[in-house]
Amino acid sequence: MLETPLQVHEVFRADQFELAMLGINFLKGILGFVIAYIAYRGYRRNESRPMLYLSTGFVLVLGVPFVFFVVAISLVGAIGPVAVLEQGVVAVAELSQVIGLLVIVYALRM
Repeated sequence: MLETPLQVHEVFRADQFELAMLGINFLKGILGFVIAYIAYRGYRRNESRPMLYLSTGFVLVLGVPFVFFVVAISLVGAIGPVAVLEQGVVAVAELSQVIGLLVIVYALRM
């Protein structure tokens, strides 16, 4: 029996994968802002504080990381890859998501 090495077939090339992930992150950011806007309109219409917290939570979970990643991509493209900048952006985005999730939980418990 002839043994052949395992071959890995790449579905996407690295640049295609990065472009697809950028598109998905862009879509997540836009959807986050849309959901936050709808929740904010609900707050304004009904004067419901939980809707305000829900809106704020969605901005923190999806909107803030989107803005940070867009800024980081533009800065990294302008000044070259800087590992410290990328780590800082990821840390701020993760912290924003955790705080946003806590705000959403608070809104749902009200």
